[in-house]
Amino acid sequence: MGLLISVSGIRGVVGEGLTPEVACRFGVAFGGWTGGPVAVGRDTRPTGEMLEMAAISGLLSAGSDVVRLGVIPTPTVLCFVRWEGLSGGAVITASHNPISWNGLKLVSPEGRFLTAGEGEEVLKRYREGPSRGSWEDVGQVAQRRDAADLHIEKVLSSELVDPEAIKERGFKVALDAVDGAGSEAGRKLLERLGCEVVPVHCRPDGRFPRGPEPVPENLGELERAVREHGADVGFGLDPDADRLSLVSEEGRAVGEEYTLALAVRFVLGKEPGPVAVNLSTSRMVEDVAGEFGVQVYRAPVGEVNVLMEMLRLRAPIGGEGNGGVILPEVNYGRDSLVGMTLILQYLAEADEPLSRLVARLPRYVMRKATYRRPGLDREAAMERVRSHFGGEDLDLRDGVRIVRDRAWVHIRPSNTEPLIRVVAEAEVTADRLIDEVMGILEEDDG
Repeated sequence: MGLLISVSGIRGVVGEGLTPEVACRFGVAFGGWTGGPVAVGRDTRPTGEMLEMAAISGLLSAGSDVVRLGVIPTPTVLCFVRWEGLSGGAVITASHNPISWNGLKLVSPEGRFLTAGEGEEVLKRYREGPSRGSWEDVGQVAQRRDAADLHIEKVLSSELVDPEAIKERGFKVALDAVDGAGSEAGRKLLERLGCEVVPVHCRPDGRFPRGPEPVPENLGELERAVREHGADVGFGLDPDADRLSLVSEEGRAVGEEYTLALAVRFVLGKEPGPVAVNLSTSRMVEDVAGEFGVQVYRAPVGEVNVLMEMLRLRAPIGGEGNGGVILPEVNYGRDSLVGMTLILQYLAEADEPLSRLVARLPRYVMRKATYRRPGLDREAAMERVRSHFGGEDLDLRDGVRIVRDRAWVHIRPSNTEPLIRVVAEAEVTADRLIDEVMGILEEDDG
């Protein structure tokens, strides 16, 4: 497995493509680009501290001061950079990838991930080689352990949130943080909201006792905890705590697509406005937006793409259907702490169980598949897809997206893994769309 290098950072299998030397060199490039103090945080992966130190060394050698935040959710780093006025941020994480992976995500001075243009500037510096200052230009390191507190305060100060109303309900919440970066911050937030917390995989040792993605098939223990403890809701996070999945009071994982749809319905009820989502997000959001007479705009996959569209539209809410809620009032990225708080506020105000709120949403069938094989020529495979569907109305901004009546399929090369992702949604079954696309991808490259 090589190293995946993109405008959003680097990611790879540690020891095979991603090494401390690579992290250091990337730190030098980013430090040279920012020209100022950089916040650095990481998730709980066992390789995190090694790569953090390497990246910090690179940043320091480029003349950047470093504010070291420790083990912290990715959205906390974004929030800290934005509200503390730093020149940038770096997060040591591979998000939902397996434990053998790690990476660096880069944060702009605005507290969002880099745009394509900004990322290209950093990549240019990386490819050209390090440009370091003299001994007297080396940066300094400071420690901050209050980043999670700052983040929580920003979440609770949102105009959409009434912490006292949530406290009055005395919710019991099961939290599965996959022993990741949300273990402590998530629990601290919920306790601030007066919740009784049932911890599930909340030791921040980074060993990932379940699959790291918070998808239904990985949330069996959270479902059991909700049932056994009579919890009002279960929250499932990914390792860097930017994605949120829900388990209803019945002990049933409802699917990560419902997180954003519910958050959108709640926010639009308070502040109607346009919504931005990515091309792979369920059309549930479009149906919800239609209830409030507002439009949904779609952007290429990648939260910065969605965010930039949100800022252009001045959208009050948006995100990605993988459980990523973006509330720009608080944070410029997917934020599970925001997501948990909005869901609890919704439950408090609706005075109904989560299962009933979910039942009121339109129902679609979504299927997700991946295509990978040794030596995969992703461009050739995508060209076959474009040719096959050439007679239809295609959206080519990010791979290929085809809409057929109230069904759609989106095929795109992954930004984070050497594979092609296929997502389809329909009212009854999405199997036919998935099978059609997989058949095209499996054709001989020749």
